[in-house]
Amino acid sequence: MDVRIGVTQAPREINLELSDDDELAVPRIEAALAGTDDVLWLTDRRGKRVAVPSAKIAYVEIGAADGERRIGFGG
Repeated sequence: MDVRIGVTQAPREINLELSDDDELAVPRIEAALAGTDDVLWLTDRRGKRVAVPSAKIAYVEIGAADGERRIGFGG
C-alpha cells in the first residue's frame, strides 16, 4: 500500500510504500491523527523507518500499490 503524508511547514510530502500485509499501519495512523500517539512510526518495504511528529501531520493519503500508475500525457 502507498502512503503519502503531508507535513505542515514542509514543501514536500513523505511517500512510503508499505508492505501489503501491514495491517497495523492504519490503526497507527489513526492514533497519531487522534493525538493519542506523539510520533507516527512507519516502516517501508525495504525496512526504512520513518518518524513523523503527530502535531505536524497535515494529511495522510492511503492507496493501493503501484498497480494503476500512469506515465505520460493524457488519460
